[in-house]
Amino acid sequence: MKHFKILSLALFFMVGSMHLFAQSEDDATGLLGDNFSLEGALEVFKNSSSMEDFETQLNNEDKSINNLDLNEDGDIDYIRVEDNMEDNVHAIVLQALISENESQDIAVIEIEKTGEESATLQIVGDEYLYGEDFYVEAFEEEATSKSRGPSADYKINRVVVNVWFWPSVRFVYRPNYVVYRSPFRWGVYPRAWRPWRPLSWNVYHGRRFHYTRSYRVIRTPRIVSARRIYTPKRTTSKVVVKRSKTVTRTRTTRSGNTVVRSKTKTTAVGKNKNGKVKAKKTTKTTKVKKDGNKTKVKKAKTTKVRKKKRGN
Repeated sequence: MKHFKILSLALFFMVGSMHLFAQSEDDATGLLGDNFSLEGALEVFKNSSSMEDFETQLNNEDKSINNLDLNEDGDIDYIRVEDNMEDNVHAIVLQALISENESQDIAVIEIEKTGEESATLQIVGDEYLYGEDFYVEAFEEEATSKSRGPSADYKINRVVVNVWFWPSVRFVYRPNYVVYRSPFRWGVYPRAWRPWRPLSWNVYHGRRFHYTRSYRVIRTPRIVSARRIYTPKRTTSKVVVKRSKTVTRTRTTRSGNTVVRSKTKTTAVGKNKNGKVKAKKTTKTTKVKKDGNKTKVKKAKTTKVRKKKRGN
């Protein structure tokens, strides 16, 4: 009986681990932005006392925000912070150092002061890393009901957070605030910072997952003026642009004793007559059916060309 209980517990944890593994595979988009948590960036920004503090926390290994190795040199890329301010609007750029001559914008934190004690904030991922129109914002849940009493039927709504009371937001709107420009560049880093090896997706996903609880992804910009401030200053790297041309997505599903793994690879192959990017899409599906000690594998491969919605 004792051995049976131990075996049962082992099977329980093994199945649970397989379930988490499948979930993490499904959550991967195949885009370069999989390895940088926009939610995590907002969480540390929210609690930072200054812009210097924010840059330090972004590059803290223990925070599990950054897992980017865009130049594929085997080390994590350093992320520097550059603020751009005009009137009541900030466009705070998070930029990876790729080489002595190249940098790549990862995301932009957009903030607009909308009243004496109110401000709106979003972070938008660069389209070469996250695709088009990928915004993340903080939200709160609010319960509303048309009736009252213990039998009232409440509806839970998600509302945008007023970020004015975040320490970091109050900091950048101080009367004596000096627009922040990171003093660091390729080869010149903080004394306390040392690059580390990138983690595998499954390990990194597990560490950054808790950041997603208070944030949501939307496709609509709320601070249009920030785009106008930032766009002329956008910085991209040829290395990253080339890597972004090919996107790989992997998805695993289970039905009974059958495991289905689909791996889709999308590669840009040129432009059509209207100037839109065409892409070659290849999907490889593997079915593994466990029958006792036997394993049967079935593979299927399809290829087609479609319009690609990402940037050039």
